[in-house]
Amino acid sequence: MKPTFLISSPFDTYSGYGARARDLIKAIVETNKYDVKLLSQPWGNTRFGFCTDNPEWKFLLDLRVFSLPSNRPNVWMQITVPNEFQSVGEYNIGVTAGIETTSVVGEWAEGVNRMDLTLVSSNHSKSTFVDNKWTKQVAPNQNVEISVNKPIEVLFEGADITKYFPNNKPCLIDFNIPESFAYLFVGHWLQGDLGEDRKNVGLLVKAFLETFKNKPKKPALILKTSGANNSYIDRNEILKKIEAIKQTVKSKNLPNIYLLHGDFTDEEMNSLYNHSKVKAMVSLTKGEGFGRPLLEFSLTQKPIIASGWSGHLDFLNPEFTPLLQGQLRNVHPSAANNMIVPDAQWFTPDLAQTGNYLKDVFENYKKYTDSSKRQAYYSKTNFSWEQMKNKLDEILTNNLPKFASEVELKLPDLNF
Repeated sequence: MKPTFLISSPFDTYSGYGARARDLIKAIVETNKYDVKLLSQPWGNTRFGFCTDNPEWKFLLDLRVFSLPSNRPNVWMQITVPNEFQSVGEYNIGVTAGIETTSVVGEWAEGVNRMDLTLVSSNHSKSTFVDNKWTKQVAPNQNVEISVNKPIEVLFEGADITKYFPNNKPCLIDFNIPESFAYLFVGHWLQGDLGEDRKNVGLLVKAFLETFKNKPKKPALILKTSGANNSYIDRNEILKKIEAIKQTVKSKNLPNIYLLHGDFTDEEMNSLYNHSKVKAMVSLTKGEGFGRPLLEFSLTQKPIIASGWSGHLDFLNPEFTPLLQGQLRNVHPSAANNMIVPDAQWFTPDLAQTGNYLKDVFENYKKYTDSSKRQAYYSKTNFSWEQMKNKLDEILTNNLPKFASEVELKLPDLNF
């Protein structure tokens, strides 16, 4: 009899955590070692219906249950932020991308300590939990120190190499730009002043405009981004932000910036990555728990320029990928929230080096293509979904206890 394995996650949502959940659930199901059941949970304001809209994932809907069972499951897994972790099963596993800064709030450490094992996406996330301590007031004039005292393992977010790979097919995304060379950014444009939002989209726009203003030959910048959602209102807000930054640049001769807004399928994203005019990806991110778009894009054998800090350094090899130097600085109050706190730090890339790399990759592209092919091989070999699946199976095998199982009582026949 297989151990029962109940997983609470936002697997049916259009979110990054939803994608992570689907990958993990599929990997667990394919081991064929567990009786897997699923509890569907929301993720912020992202919409439900992913599994219905994508036939390959409809099998997950057949595994749904709509309430906790009367008996404790042998294994309970929650894929969410750690302050929501609860101990429900005989053995409890938390899964989180972790954090993008140098510290997490104490409630996250307490959540990790409620579980028997926590899986994080990167070594950066693990060290942030393990290397910090927190003070909690438990009574007037009485504080206690909190530290993580339960096991944490790194389980990377493997890329599906059957969906992300180099190809020369016509792009599925209907856009046409006059430039022959475009940089691509993929990620949310989150809260924060210019140069302070987590993905650093505002600073990227500013740096791109300043680098290529007044140049006779210019690349384009394509932003595949959104803010709170995929509405027309959100799209217009993004366009207003771009225009506001343009107004800060003293030139009437600026390079073009294009916005792609809305949900794309894996096939559409890979098609975008492989578009003949998309030559490189750029990210000035202030911090990543993992950085899945960077991994997926690396498989196309095209160059990447990225910040030289946090989770994506697990797979972006500095021998093959230009990584920006910079400094760790406190989170700006405009970007802080209940999880990203102002006394934590994250990365600010060096602007001079950013401009130099943007210019050099554009003007000397072939200098970077051999290295980007080596990065693609490195990513494919070490960070595929299949490799993640094998690693997860190894972690579960090494950590799960032997569960008691019901044995049918068979009495001997009595001859009278």
